[in-house]
Amino acid sequence: MGTPVTLPEPMRQWLSYLATQRRYAKHTLSAYERDLGLLVNLADGLELKDIAERHIRMFMSKLHAQGYQPRSLARALASWRGFYSWWAPLVGLTLNPVQDVKPPKSGRSLPKALSVDQTQALLDNSALIASSEPLTKRDRAMFELFYSSGLRLSELVALDTQYSHVDGYESSSWVDLSEQEVHVLGKGGKRRTVPVGQQAAQAIKHWLDVRASFVKPGSAAQDEFALFVGERGRRIHSRVIQQRLAALAQAAGLPTRVHPHVLRHSFASHVLQSAQDLRAVQEMLGHASISTTQVYTKLDFQHLASVYDAAHPRANRKEASEATESTSRPPSADPKP
Repeated sequence: MGTPVTLPEPMRQWLSYLATQRRYAKHTLSAYERDLGLLVNLADGLELKDIAERHIRMFMSKLHAQGYQPRSLARALASWRGFYSWWAPLVGLTLNPVQDVKPPKSGRSLPKALSVDQTQALLDNSALIASSEPLTKRDRAMFELFYSSGLRLSELVALDTQYSHVDGYESSSWVDLSEQEVHVLGKGGKRRTVPVGQQAAQAIKHWLDVRASFVKPGSAAQDEFALFVGERGRRIHSRVIQQRLAALAQAAGLPTRVHPHVLRHSFASHVLQSAQDLRAVQEMLGHASISTTQVYTKLDFQHLASVYDAAHPRANRKEASEATESTSRPPSADPKP
């Protein structure tokens, strides 16, 4: 099943449509391409228009028998369903063969997030705040912005220093420090505006003071306007960000490897714990469905119980029970052992 295949023209056209019209991220397109290749392999010469629901169910059974996990099966089905939803109307197919096929259910794991103390230890680490090295200033600005605004890794990489539209180049995402906000083009071409916290804004200003020394004269517009650049003056690569954050987490003594997405999860968890405004967090994260955001509400029950006891006017369950017992007991009665 892992043999590379040449995708049929309709599939290539769909991927091109997602890239140019829907502005899907490269890693998303790569995943779709792999899933479509899987379908072509499973079909084994069967024409796309001849694939029926019974075939899709058979393909799912084969993959499940080969050890594919429910999440992988669900992603493959979503890719296939998306392709047929786009292609079927174009060629006059009356049914989408994937439409009614459901993946096996799996428990939804909670996203990993740092505690507030761990996040503070990471961002206030002396390796980050005591250094005058320009690249360390850049790193501090990146990680403060991650946690401040809950951005995806691809969204942070795409940020420009400001909105620019020159010589055929137009910014897709940019920072506006005068308003302390970032304008982001997220998944599915959805735009959103997210606030930038004071510490993140200050860190970005300190980075901008030294950023010009990295940008080479005559650079391509995509590098010239990039908010975060590497040592060679090119727009920073996501892999560099991952490596720098992992090294910082190790220097801060955190017990776990920290991926950029962990800062996004931490942002969501901490804001929800403080504000309890699910819709606002959904908007800031750029989630299409609130059910995606709701995973952050599955907090530890003991934490929820302590919040309940502290906030609800009739919530002092233990104290109220003890008070009732003491006032209802006859004065002469000895307490039970």
